[in-house]
Amino acid sequence: MFPKKQRTAGEIVATARDGQKVTGQELLAEIFPDFMEMHGDRLNDDDPSIVGGLAHFNGRAVTVLVIDKGTSAKDRIAKHFGSPAPAAYRKSLRLIKQAEKFERPVLAFVNTAGAYPAASAEEQGQGEAIARNLLGIAGVKVPLLTVIYGEGGSGGALALACGDEVWMSENSMYSVLSPEGFASILWKDASKSDEAAEVMQLTPEDLLKANIIEGIIPEPNAHKRFCKNIIQILRPELEKLEKLSPDELVAQRKARFRKF
Repeated sequence: MFPKKQRTAGEIVATARDGQKVTGQELLAEIFPDFMEMHGDRLNDDDPSIVGGLAHFNGRAVTVLVIDKGTSAKDRIAKHFGSPAPAAYRKSLRLIKQAEKFERPVLAFVNTAGAYPAASAEEQGQGEAIARNLLGIAGVKVPLLTVIYGEGGSGGALALACGDEVWMSENSMYSVLSPEGFASILWKDASKSDEAAEVMQLTPEDLLKANIIEGIIPEPNAHKRFCKNIIQILRPELEKLEKLSPDELVAQRKARFRKF
């Protein structure tokens, strides 16, 4: 067998953004066939960029949250190409709090370039909505696992990746901002994005080495096989977390982030 070719950070960024990647809807169909979507932030809107609802996983009820970039042109526009607006984050926190009330674990799937960068989102309290997610998840007394299956950009991703464990697919990235944004700030030249990607250490391998994530999920081209890999990873991890008491769970989660 030939050794796997070492990929550059720029190549991993490209595969994380590839239009042929598994979609949020595919994840729901393959991993949670009985998924029932729930809508609304109970304030004023229902942003579809985060799809949330109830399902069964490993024989028990769970709450599922998926950042989805959409498939058709109309769908992608409605979902801001996977960049959630404040209503999406408020909806996700509502469902997380509901999960806590009924003692359901939460499974989150992230693929976003970042929160929706529009004036309307700022007017509606984008920063406050993300901050409330960070604060709310920090103390929630049920397990919360996150899988980054594409882009994991900035606070838009962290808003659903501040739970007990974070796993990344082989072809994904996780960073404070885009390589183009980093290059524009540091070198005033967005074309140096590949160089920026190397400096930022945003690949799964770099993040695992730094103990920022728990592990890397093999990502074959076959989407059904990839979904099975996710199930095989999440099943034992969820069982392990469910053995902890609520207080132990929260203490371990806070210790996880304090070590950074």
